Amino acid sequence: MNQEILMTSRQPSQNREQQRQEDPQSHGTRAQEHAPHDQQQLQNGQQTTVQQGGGQRKITLIPLVFLIYFEVAGGPYGSEKAVRAAGPLFTLLGFLIFPFAWGVPESLVTAELAAAFPGNGGFVLWADHAFGPMAGSLLGTWKYLSIVINIAAYPALVADYLGGSVAPAVADPGRARTGAVIGMTLFLSFLNYAGLSIVGWGAVTLGVVSLAPFVLMAAMAVPKVRPRRWALQVKGGKDWRMFFNTLFWNLNYWDSASTMAGEVDRPERTFPRALAVAVVLIAVSYLLPLMAATGATDAPPDAWVNGYLADAAGIIGGPWLKYWTGAGAVLSSVGMFEAQMSSGAFQLLGMADLGLLPSIFSRRAARTGTPWVAIAASTAVTIAVSFLGFDDVVATANFLYSLGTLLEFAAFLWLRARHPALKRPYRVPLPLPALAAMCAVPSAFLAYVCVVAGWRVFAVAGGLTALGVGWHGVMRVCRAKKLLRFNNSTVVAADLQEDAGDDTV
Repeated sequence: MNQEILMTSRQPSQNREQQRQEDPQSHGTRAQEHAPHDQQQLQNGQQTTVQQGGGQRKITLIPLVFLIYFEVAGGPYGSEKAVRAAGPLFTLLGFLIFPFAWGVPESLVTAELAAAFPGNGGFVLWADHAFGPMAGSLLGTWKYLSIVINIAAYPALVADYLGGSVAPAVADPGRARTGAVIGMTLFLSFLNYAGLSIVGWGAVTLGVVSLAPFVLMAAMAVPKVRPRRWALQVKGGKDWRMFFNTLFWNLNYWDSASTMAGEVDRPERTFPRALAVAVVLIAVSYLLPLMAATGATDAPPDAWVNGYLADAAGIIGGPWLKYWTGAGAVLSSVGMFEAQMSSGAFQLLGMADLGLLPSIFSRRAARTGTPWVAIAASTAVTIAVSFLGFDDVVATANFLYSLGTLLEFAAFLWLRARHPALKRPYRVPLPLPALAAMCAVPSAFLAYVCVVAGWRVFAVAGGLTALGVGWHGVMRVCRAKKLLRFNNSTVVAADLQEDAGDDTV
């Protein structure tokens, strides 16, 4: 699909009347025109108006399931440090409980709001409609930087797996590793340019191939499993900070696919179904391999470093399964890179459609429909941060994501409280107090992730947040003075309303 979402949120009544006269088809029915002021603006914001190239939406249920799968997990690769930090038992409990205690609430929020606002940009649209352009821009900054910082971990993770099996030279810092990381980043970004449909069905293929060795490993491990091995303890104290950061890093980003909602076929139906399937798939894809690897091998928790799952597969099934698992790690990292690069690029496109970024970020390739400027920008940022330490990448990405998700939950509850009549093709079947309780559990965990992040992460996240606020201010000046071209100049009116203290949505 080559569609754009034309958002008309928070315009003064005079501007709305003028636009109704110029384009009556983009502003709902005559009955909607007599709705309350803020409700009418939200309904206007839901309208899909422009089709580019006459294309159709391309992402259907199965590709969306695997895009979500790679946004969130991509398999158990990268989970090894949880075993090293807290031991097998706590790791198994974590991957049993966390997908449901954390994944289900965020999936429900994503399903409702992605169906209510089926446009590219996802959570940026939600915060923008709830709290205004500043909130949308700041949430977009946090989430986008979290995504691209997270993406930077995947080429490094691939290098770790390759270094442990077929290319030892890329395992240690040096020119070989630097060249490998940059080369993989550029190559995978170019693949993303091929089109979202190709990325979606490619995710299906990569998912099946990368999960297959773990299915075999779990089956072959059954007669070798000794439950007592699951109770092995780590030497010294448990590293809870590393444990929760690793757990969170492996199981967040449930809402990232919402940034591509404008490309999804019937998002009001497809998103809830895809998220429900993905929750189960992701929980199983972690639990079975970890139960097999920890229960069928005698390796102490200290041996669990990135790449150990391939060694465990070799112990259980032989060298052929080890190399297949290692290859699966590479394929899984490719899938995660592609899915999250698409999410970040379409987020920038959605922000450009809203007028929060210059219109250049909404440019699409003529043949593939991909936002090529947004992909190029994301690639540059990814390379710039790709040489941070793995632990720093995980902690910083988690911190920024936590800030954004707390604001996202607030937007969800605010829209439910202030706009209960807003059209929601899918609606979480709970009253507002129950929704607040539902969001409280993951919010408490998000707060914990922020508190234990450490001073270096605080400093980096604080600097990036200040950069985001400053960027929003620069964009306001550029819109007002027409220094850059924007798709939606009406956001200037909303900025003026914010300055005047107008609390309308």
